[in-house]
Amino acid sequence: MAGWGMLRSNPDFRRYFTADIVSTLGSQLSVIAFPLLVLSLGSSVAQAGLVGTCSLLTRLVFRLPGGHLADRCDRRMLMVATDLIRLVAVGSIPLAAGLGRLGFGQLLVVAIIEGTATAAFSPAAGVAVRDVVSRDEMADALGKIQATSATALLVGPALGGWLFSVDRILPFTVDALSYALSAVLLLRLRVRPERAPVAERDDRLTAGLRWLRGQPALLWVLLFVGTLNFTGAALEVGVVLVLRQHGTSSSSIGIVMACLGVGSIAGALVASRIIKVLAAGRLLLVIGLIWTAGFVVLASQPPLPVTGLVLVLLLLVTPAAGIQLGEAIMVNTPRDLLGRVNTAIGTVTAGLASLGPLLVGLTVAGFGGRVTWLVLAGVDAGVTLIAGLPLLRMSSFVRAEPASEPTAEQLSEPAIERAEPAIERAEPAVELAEVIAHVADPKAAQPDRVDTGPVKP
Repeated sequence: MAGWGMLRSNPDFRRYFTADIVSTLGSQLSVIAFPLLVLSLGSSVAQAGLVGTCSLLTRLVFRLPGGHLADRCDRRMLMVATDLIRLVAVGSIPLAAGLGRLGFGQLLVVAIIEGTATAAFSPAAGVAVRDVVSRDEMADALGKIQATSATALLVGPALGGWLFSVDRILPFTVDALSYALSAVLLLRLRVRPERAPVAERDDRLTAGLRWLRGQPALLWVLLFVGTLNFTGAALEVGVVLVLRQHGTSSSSIGIVMACLGVGSIAGALVASRIIKVLAAGRLLLVIGLIWTAGFVVLASQPPLPVTGLVLVLLLLVTPAAGIQLGEAIMVNTPRDLLGRVNTAIGTVTAGLASLGPLLVGLTVAGFGGRVTWLVLAGVDAGVTLIAGLPLLRMSSFVRAEPASEPTAEQLSEPAIERAEPAIERAEPAVELAEVIAHVADPKAAQPDRVDTGPVKP
């Protein structure tokens, strides 16, 4: 890709990009190591699921405040501070283990602290992309970040499982060090984000949700994606718990989980072709059908190679939808709202996902893996049927509501002043619809320009 030249010509993006790589990879080590460590301490599978749910739930609860901080504070220092908090939290695990004081309660507290800090870090990191790259480089930058995240998803679980087999504390030591390195790199960023004039800023905590409320088509998408995120979060923990119940080694579990990364990377490579073939609504409908079928196959308790193949197929199509939605919102959302819009979308799509690990832990413990996978297949089938017709009618993710023009009688100075804020709020939605239509079908929409204006399982 020609766009990789940004890593040489833009030192701020290079530092940001490297920090993202090491931090994401370190976190992926802990994804598989956390439930394995809980089980190794003699805790139940339900307790292992509880740790995952607490981490996701705190990220959900503090997501909107985190977005508000990202819009109001120095994003560079916010990212550095939250990296240091996560360093101390995760670093307490090897420290307590060395003192012989490690227990389930501490792991639960660490999950809550790390989840809270991540809720503040993630929106700041998302907005910072616009601070370190130009408008013309935005698409390339987002593509590189997605590619490295997919690579971390591929390498992280396998490496985490192997490190856990060497020493159960080793994955957390490496994860803590990754936060330290990320903080150092981010501290060296020279960019200073632009600030919106005080008179033009909407300082309400719910400004992002209010913006989303004006996008009715997008709300259907968020309902659909939120449900699939729930089953996706359940899948990650469920595979670990079910395979562990059948006596599968931690290194083998890591290799199987790494298939999620294989699917993500392959999906990123074919995303542009998928977008050309499938309109926005049909793409999401296909994803729902694939996930339903995948859980049905898992319910048959297939051998490990087949389980890995299913995980690859589940992640093969989803990057295309993420690129369509994420790039359009990142480019067109007003800069002073981007953090809150980003977190508002994350709140909607991750709401159910926070319950996934706990519910799958309870279901696996009470009914076994077969019933768990069939229940998740039923959930995906249900939301696909419910949202099917609205999704099929969509040619884009967002429908813009045109601003009404003032009448001749309203063209007085006070009336013009009242109309201008409404027109300014409508412009990002119009531009957003144009960009998404262009991504879904380049021949159907050719916008003359795009003004600078964000979106698991």
